[in-house]
Amino acid sequence: MKNRQVAIAELPKERLTEAHFAVRDADIPAPGKGEVLLRTVLISIDAAARAWMQGATYRDAVGPGDAMPCFALSEVMESNSDRFQAGDIVTSENVWCDYNVLPAKKLTKVPDIRPLTHMMSVYGVAGRTAFHGLVGVGRPIAGETVLVSAAAGAVGCFVGQIAKAMGCRVVGIAGGAEKCAWVKDDLGFDACVDYRDPGMFKELKAACPDGVDVYFDNVSGQVLETALFLMNERGRVVCCGAISQYDKAGGTGPRNLPGLVVVKRLRMEGFIVSDFAREDAAATRALQTWVSNGQIKVIEDVVEGLENTPAALIGLLAGENKGKRMVRVGPDPA
Repeated sequence: MKNRQVAIAELPKERLTEAHFAVRDADIPAPGKGEVLLRTVLISIDAAARAWMQGATYRDAVGPGDAMPCFALSEVMESNSDRFQAGDIVTSENVWCDYNVLPAKKLTKVPDIRPLTHMMSVYGVAGRTAFHGLVGVGRPIAGETVLVSAAAGAVGCFVGQIAKAMGCRVVGIAGGAEKCAWVKDDLGFDACVDYRDPGMFKELKAACPDGVDVYFDNVSGQVLETALFLMNERGRVVCCGAISQYDKAGGTGPRNLPGLVVVKRLRMEGFIVSDFAREDAAATRALQTWVSNGQIKVIEDVVEGLENTPAALIGLLAGENKGKRMVRVGPDPA
């Protein structure tokens, strides 16, 4: 059997390109005691992967020669642990590859919910991030206004739909008229504003006549700076990502910090999804309920082929996706 890996050939200094990656052949490793051989089925494509190339964050930095880390859904092919058996479906931190060996203690068995892509989107990292960030950090109340950036993206599309299901007014920020129309017409947001519009502030103010109570920030930079001006007193800012800052040298952080946080008595809090692991079961129950009654549409963007992971990440950073982007490496288990 062939085993390919996609590794970092060179760290990018500015914009990421396919030349920064290399596909290499590797041996299929044999699992040792307490280890499991995995066949990769789906790889999650996340903007945070670009941040890992800039240095250590909540995980170690990646360097030249390293296989590109990721979150993945895999099938157990061989197990030397009594916790798993061949055919089990698991999720884990992994790398861009066909096969890999990992310690059993680092794997999470997931239910065989079809399509399995849902375990990477609405019931996976994207949906759980949206739920925990909005509910656990933002704490919206029915009737409040929730603003979310990257509203057409993997997390943002679920944030807005969850907020609507909770009885909030929801305004999105996305890139381009076509995406904004899709967010409003297909996902059911009350309004959506194009961040590329020179008059973004006026458009946002008109879309949020009663101000913003919860802002779910996926982008940072100029969009965050603009959103802070619209926050109501005692508003909550949920800091989930900073996609506008990942693919360029130097940051362009908000210039109105900490001023507006103090004046408006805002609560601004960052999080990562694993912070709320104990509440994952509750999140899944809520998400399944909203999906089953039609309050959440599951939007997925599946790219075929391990060799296309670099292009998939580059495209994600450029905003070409709608919904959760992932790469299919192999077929679903039978």
